[in-house]
Amino acid sequence: MRVTAVPARGFEAKSYSGTHTVLVALNCSEERRKGLMGFAFEREMIGPGGKGPKWLRSQKVFKSVVPDPKSAVDPNDPRKSQAFYTKDFPIQSFLWGDYTAAPGTAYRFRIVPMYGKPGALTSDPQDELKLEIATEKEWEQGATHGVWFNRGAIASQKFAEEFGNAPPKNLDDPADPEVIWLSRGLLEACLNYIKETPAGDALRVAAYEFTYAPILGELKRAIDRGVDVQIVYHDTSDEPGRPNETAMQAAGLPINDQKTTFHRSQTKIPHNKFIVRLTGGRDPVEVWTGSTNFTSSGFLGQTNVGHRVADPATAKQYFQYWGLVKTDPELVAARTGAMGLTPNPAEVISERSIAWLFSPRDTAQLLGWYGRRMLDCANSVWFTAAFGVTAELLEPIAKRRDQMRFVLMEKPATTAVKTKLTEDLTHVILSYGVPLGELYTMKDGKPIARKPIREFALDKWFFKEELYRPKNDGFVFFVHTKFLLIDPLSDDPLVCSGSANFSPGSLLQNDENMLLIRGDTRVADIYMTEFDRVFRHFYFRDIANELAAKGDDAAAIFLDESDAWTGSYFQPDSVKANRRLMFFRPATTTWFDNAGKR
Repeated sequence: MRVTAVPARGFEAKSYSGTHTVLVALNCSEERRKGLMGFAFEREMIGPGGKGPKWLRSQKVFKSVVPDPKSAVDPNDPRKSQAFYTKDFPIQSFLWGDYTAAPGTAYRFRIVPMYGKPGALTSDPQDELKLEIATEKEWEQGATHGVWFNRGAIASQKFAEEFGNAPPKNLDDPADPEVIWLSRGLLEACLNYIKETPAGDALRVAAYEFTYAPILGELKRAIDRGVDVQIVYHDTSDEPGRPNETAMQAAGLPINDQKTTFHRSQTKIPHNKFIVRLTGGRDPVEVWTGSTNFTSSGFLGQTNVGHRVADPATAKQYFQYWGLVKTDPELVAARTGAMGLTPNPAEVISERSIAWLFSPRDTAQLLGWYGRRMLDCANSVWFTAAFGVTAELLEPIAKRRDQMRFVLMEKPATTAVKTKLTEDLTHVILSYGVPLGELYTMKDGKPIARKPIREFALDKWFFKEELYRPKNDGFVFFVHTKFLLIDPLSDDPLVCSGSANFSPGSLLQNDENMLLIRGDTRVADIYMTEFDRVFRHFYFRDIANELAAKGDDAAAIFLDESDAWTGSYFQPDSVKANRRLMFFRPATTTWFDNAGKR
């Protein structure tokens, strides 16, 4: 949902809501910058359950008022840490996100520009911006798309505060409070998708990592109640511990019996994670897909998305593709089958439509298609690259132009790639996953390990964190989503999301699937606000860690005690100024018009 606030004496605001998130972009005139100390935010839930307006929490404080924030105690209860609120410690940014909203809920926001001095801030009611916005429902009958993002590993700070810095104790219990909190609805949605399938219907599963007991157990219960369940899974019989086969056996599922289960062994990585539902056991009607592997780390650890599509045409394509991989074809046959089902798309897919792409493919030409859409953008590109940015996409991201580009990665780019990506430094922002208090060790321009920052002063504020993978086991710990957003702020956005990493290997060697969704602003708003949640969280960490390593922790912990913080948002052709204007500059073209001219 999108709402523009009524302007107030030189201030304006635009807001965008996802399911759990509300993003607010702010702007002000040059003259109103003078003396501006930041923005206070007050939120009120509208309707039943609302408890009146409340000031929202602040993450930073004025050092002159609170020199040691982690040690500050609640003046009303010395057993509790002191909470800080934006009315006293305002947000010093022209972009703000509320990540604590509930799905399908209406909220009223009051945004108050604050002036004065630290400890004695003032405001004028005539400056206030007011808006009402409702978050999106994750799913409802009759909808085409349901989208769920888990909290992801970025939640480890709050997890440590809520539950203590210890591993979750009951990972296999969907009703456990820790599991519920980490899942944020993602696990429940997948389980419900299976539970809602009645006897006589069918489920067709394609799985890569297939070890999470709640999912396997729910599939077994579906079989027992008369659902026709058939599963294509990655053959791990030659791997240590036979992880998939061991988990299947524990759940009571047969191993490659060619009736219920079918192993996939004739491909490099059978990377799919989807479930097609067929009514009456015959007619495909919907599909569950996305980036989430059927593992505990997939649902509860790494940042992931589950995407449910109630569209018979989409379900039919996925069902046909499932029939292809079920036969365990060798590479040439798999490529022929996938290309036959989903040829390379037109430069502009149909308005308000869903297109599909399956792998392996006979060429990596799709990277050129993605790159051209990046170049065609009229406003902005938002891109996740869990395994880095492939060479074919470097120029489409790096090319100098007015449009903003945001790139979210699992690890920092190599020196050469970073140099290329940041050629247009005022329009490209990179962010990558890392715990607070650590820096990546680079060797030959490549990130190889993480090392703690000695005497990390941010410990005065932040909890020690590692969630439940202290050795950073596995290939991806932080960012596992695979999606590309073209002009998500527009009325006709393009969302590309699925299991496929944007790389030659993913296209040429792996079993993969990708959705191309044009013109659905609801889907775009959900993906964009979740991207913002993860991107800016890690960007803060990146900057905080770099400042701490240089001995300048205060810049990350404390608010500016003057109006100087506004300078970077108004410096001509600076990255923050360009990001601010991205939300308020009128569009002069569209990505699809640009693509149509090719």
